[in-house]
Amino acid sequence: MTTREPAAGSTLAVVGGGVIGLSVAWRAAAAGWTVTLFDPAVGSGASWVAGGMLAPLSEGWPGEDEVLAFGAAALARWREFAARLETVTGVDVFVAAETLTVALDTADAADLRTVADWVGGRGHELRVLDRAGVRELEPALARTVRAGLLAPTEPAVDNRRLVTALRKAAAEAGVTTRPARVRELADLDQRQVVLAAGAASAELWPGLAVRPVKGEILRLRRRPGTQPPPSRVVRARVHGRPVYFVPRADGVVVGATQYEAGFDTAVTVAGVRDLIADAESVLPGIGEYELSEAGAGSRPGTPDNLPLIGRLSDRVIAATGHGRNGMLTSALTADAVLAELRGKPLAEAAAADPLRFAASTPSGGSR
Repeated sequence: MTTREPAAGSTLAVVGGGVIGLSVAWRAAAAGWTVTLFDPAVGSGASWVAGGMLAPLSEGWPGEDEVLAFGAAALARWREFAARLETVTGVDVFVAAETLTVALDTADAADLRTVADWVGGRGHELRVLDRAGVRELEPALARTVRAGLLAPTEPAVDNRRLVTALRKAAAEAGVTTRPARVRELADLDQRQVVLAAGAASAELWPGLAVRPVKGEILRLRRRPGTQPPPSRVVRARVHGRPVYFVPRADGVVVGATQYEAGFDTAVTVAGVRDLIADAESVLPGIGEYELSEAGAGSRPGTPDNLPLIGRLSDRVIAATGHGRNGMLTSALTADAVLAELRGKPLAEAAAADPLRFAASTPSGGSR
């Protein structure tokens, strides 16, 4: 996609230094904007404790057409985004090429077939596997696994490698980083502002329909003599709780709990207990791994599980509310923000209009 050069003196403030803010800052600076990124601790929030799944298809469900369409559009932009990032930084961020969702009981197996039929009917490739097919792909999985759903076009990235690469790309593009917390958008001097402060965005734009959703995650390191981790992303549901495994060079990331707990990012005993128990029921050998880290982050949730991307005022553009899919939607979000800056909104981001919720427009919209 070609980008028209911004006018002379086109300055942009990006508030928030997670994956979304970094992606926007990098791409805007590369397009000719003079960009300043504001964040007291760049890359240290929810982006640092993410799993890195890019899995909009296998998470699809009948009736969620807009969520599926947005996620699929985001996934379609990822290869070019990653290739551009690797060209600039030399960093390959991918850690897996496929996603395998498995079922441990008959009800979950039926759900996999429902997802396959519905998503497949919308032109996306998913394959239902029987027990033998699952074990052929991932023999370390529990023998209680009954069926699987393979998404051969859903990769995964190393979130920390991605954050590091984006920071490098942004710096090389000329982005100025200011380790400061923004209290009021009106205090910023730049002509345009992108609000990408994640779950804290509503503090800067009261009424914005975004809230913190707590998620806990574990990083497990493989020990000598133990089974290797799966080569694919593996997702499952155990006792009604979702669990996933995302490969890393030294082991695997296991996630993730989900709580409505405000900005509490303390890791709880119950959360770790449930994640480990659920993980062992899917991948028994995981019990011999080293528990190297337990972390939690505040994901920015919205009422309909779609992000908030677009203009809030003539000066302020929202790029927030990405929930569990900040990694997935970073490429599309950056393109959508650049389109807004050009005055030509991106059609693929129309469902993410931040003004679709009545409470999202506060007084003083000129901020």
